[in-house]
Amino acid sequence: MTDAELVCQAQTGNLAAFEELVSRHERRVYTLVRRIVGQEQDAEDVTQQAFLNALEHLAGFRSEASFATWLTRIATYAALKVIRKRRGLPTVSLEAATEEQETYGSVPHPEYIADWRESPAELATRSETKRLIDAALAQLDEKHRLVFLLRDVEGMSVKETAETLQLSEANVKVRLLRARLQLREQLTRSLGDPQRRIEPGMHHHD
Repeated sequence: MTDAELVCQAQTGNLAAFEELVSRHERRVYTLVRRIVGQEQDAEDVTQQAFLNALEHLAGFRSEASFATWLTRIATYAALKVIRKRRGLPTVSLEAATEEQETYGSVPHPEYIADWRESPAELATRSETKRLIDAALAQLDEKHRLVFLLRDVEGMSVKETAETLQLSEANVKVRLLRARLQLREQLTRSLGDPQRRIEPGMHHHD
């Protein structure tokens, strides 16, 4: 049975159908939230809250977007609310109040790069590199990490990512580029081909 069919059943009050949706998406949602909030207990609480919020608002769900995307937005909102509460910031707006317009000119050239056969997003799906990926993600600025997680790991479109984080699409694109470059540089030290490294000062410019 598809997610859409389960949603239809759950909207009629079939709790078993919603429980099946939880079973399908709980691990993915937890992994995303854990990477956002950084703490296991908070991640568990946020995951539970996300599904409670989804159940509460399920009647208003429309199939323009997939259930997975809709659920990801709910989980992201809940996770960011926890982060902002930790910092004593208002919870009504995610990043809109502090959005800084970034440009491609502000993207630094990588200091340490090497050829890879796979992209950071592809590597993120491989269990043997999960620990390295998580450690590298933790080093990214929060604003860049969020865009990378939603766009490259969760597979949201630029538009969906922008709507979820209340950013402009242009800002999403620049933050994504910065995240990819930073993540690639971090992981190159562990995963890059040592024979094809380019050290700082050795970059070739066209």
